[in-house]
Amino acid sequence: MDTLLLKDSFSRAFVGAGLKAPDGVFEALAARYSEPGRAYHTLQHIAEGLGHLKNVRYVSPEVPIAWWFHDAIYDPKRTDNEEKSAAWAAAVLGKTPLAAKVNAAILATKAGAFAADPAARLMVDIDIAILAAPEPRYSEAAAQIRQEYAYLNEADYKAFRLKVLRSFSGRAFIYQSPEFRSLETRARKNLEREINAQIVRKK
Repeated sequence: MDTLLLKDSFSRAFVGAGLKAPDGVFEALAARYSEPGRAYHTLQHIAEGLGHLKNVRYVSPEVPIAWWFHDAIYDPKRTDNEEKSAAWAAAVLGKTPLAAKVNAAILATKAGAFAADPAARLMVDIDIAILAAPEPRYSEAAAQIRQEYAYLNEADYKAFRLKVLRSFSGRAFIYQSPEFRSLETRARKNLEREINAQIVRKK
């Protein structure tokens, strides 16, 4: 990852909200996303999401900031990562309307389900855009996620992974934002391929 470009994107996220990027926060976030236990939830994931944002016609100010913080705290063994990440963002932004919107956008990624707010829908779509990645990147991401869950044995991981995959494939629509609807077909093909592969491995 080009650290200078990422830092510039971080600064512009705050400028877009009429704020100055806080000193030291980018470096703290970059350190978190570079933690040894991470393989998928890294700066690569952040950079890919920023790339998707460039293709969206209108992005409300809270989304880029929320994107930077949404996986700041990440431990696959815990269920409160999003809450802790949102708390960090709130500590940076203070008790402001923007902080409340950033909080809602981050928490929307927890369930990855339908969201009523357009900003929350966009956050979810960016977060799961990897499902529609070209096959080599999709397979790489799947392997990275398995690495993060290395503490699970094969049987437990397969059961967990199949549940997640089927939760997405069973939806009427995987993506909620208009700009992401074109990704539906490729996402479903990726999901079907991996689901079938996981089923074969279980036998």
